[in-house]
Amino acid sequence: MTNNHESRTPSGRPAVSPSGSTDDPRITLRSPAELADALPYMLGFHPTDSLVMVAVHGEGGRFGGRLRVGIPTAPAEWEDTARQAADCLIRGSERRGGKPDGIVVYLCQDPYGDESGQRVMTRLRPLAQRIRLACGALDVPVLEALCLSGGRYWSYCCPDERCCPAEGSALAAPGTSVMAAAATYAGLQVRGSLRQIEGRLTPLGGPVAGEMEQALDRAAAALVPKILDGATRAEVGAETVTLARALMQRMTLAPPVEGGPGADDWDDALLGHDEAASLILGLQDREIRDIAAEWMEGEEAVPALRLWRALARRCVGAYGEHAAAPLTLAGWVSWSTGDEPTARIALALALRADSEYRFAQLLHHACNEGIDPEGLRHCLREERRRREPRRKRPGAGTRPPGRRTRTARREPRRTAGSDQ
Repeated sequence: MTNNHESRTPSGRPAVSPSGSTDDPRITLRSPAELADALPYMLGFHPTDSLVMVAVHGEGGRFGGRLRVGIPTAPAEWEDTARQAADCLIRGSERRGGKPDGIVVYLCQDPYGDESGQRVMTRLRPLAQRIRLACGALDVPVLEALCLSGGRYWSYCCPDERCCPAEGSALAAPGTSVMAAAATYAGLQVRGSLRQIEGRLTPLGGPVAGEMEQALDRAAAALVPKILDGATRAEVGAETVTLARALMQRMTLAPPVEGGPGADDWDDALLGHDEAASLILGLQDREIRDIAAEWMEGEEAVPALRLWRALARRCVGAYGEHAAAPLTLAGWVSWSTGDEPTARIALALALRADSEYRFAQLLHHACNEGIDPEGLRHCLREERRRREPRRKRPGAGTRPPGRRTRTARREPRRTAGSDQ
C-alpha cells in the first residue's frame, strides 16, 4: 500500500499505517471504526479466521510491517501462537530498520452456526489478552486490539461505550469510507476474501477428484519408465514445456467470460485430466519448473497464471504435495505482476503442501521482506536468452515423479535466481 496513513484513537494512541514517502497522501484514522475499515486495504483482501498484527512507528503512527496467521482452533495453542507472532513481527521490524513503538491487533473470524459476532468476540478475548502480554514482554505495547466478526467490530482496549458499545458497531458499508475513497484514488483494490482467494487454488472435490487422481496414476505409471531411461529424459522435459505452451495458447484463445469462480470453471473445462496430469508430474522437475517460471510478464503472464491455478486445483488426493510447484509458480507470477497479497497467499499454500519446497520458501521470504522482484525477473530473462538461441532441450535430472512420500524427498537443485 502506497499511502502513508497516520491514525490515532480518540485517546490519542497511534494506530497503524503502511509506510510511504513524504510525498504520499496522508489519511488520518481517528477511531476504532476507521482502523477496522482500513484492514482489507492494508492486506489487499478481507482476512478470515486470521490474526493480523501491524507494527506502528513514530509519534504519527506510521504503518510498518504486517503479519497474518490463522487463528488456531484449539485454545491450548493460543499462547504459543501469540508469543511466536509477536516475536516474528517485532524482530522482523528491528531487522528492517526499527523496533515498533506499538502494535495494532485484529482478530477476524466469522460466527459459526448460530453463534453471534458478540459471542465470537468473547470467545477470542483470551487470545487478545495473550497477544497483549506477549508484545508487552518484548517492550512493545498493543495500542488497539479489534475483533471483526459478522459485519461488526469490537475493541478490546477502548472502555468508552459511546464509540465501542458492548453489542459492537457495524462496519462501514463497502466503498463508503474515507479509506475506501483514498484507496480508489491510489489505485488500490480489495481482492475479495482470503477464503475466496484460497478457494481458487484449492484441490477440486467430488467425482472429478477421483477421476483426476486416476489420471495422475496413469500418467505416473507411463512417465516413470521414461524418466528411468536416461536416453529419453530430455525428451520428457521438452514434451512438458511443449504441452504447457500449448495449454497457455489454448487459454489465450479462450478467455473467460467473467471473473471469479466462473472463470475458474471455464479454465477447468479447458484442461483434460490426462493433459493436466502429465503437466503436473512434469513440473516436479526443477529445471522444467524454472523454464515455466520465465513466463512471468507481458502477454505470457495472464495465461500462465490461469494455467498454474488450474493445475493446483488438480493436485488431488495422494498428489496433494505435487501442488507445491504450480502454487509456487502462481505466487511468482502474481508477485511479478504486482499482486503481492495473492502472491503471499499462493506461496503460503505452496509451503502448506510441502514445507520444504525451497523455491517457495525463498519467494515467500523475499515477498514478505518487500524485495523488488525485478532482480529475479532479470535472472530469468538472461537464462532464457542463453538457452533459446541454442535451442537446447531442457533436461530432467530428478527422481521419478510419481506419488511422493516423506521418505523420498527431492534433493535440492539450483534454480535461476535462487540457491535451490
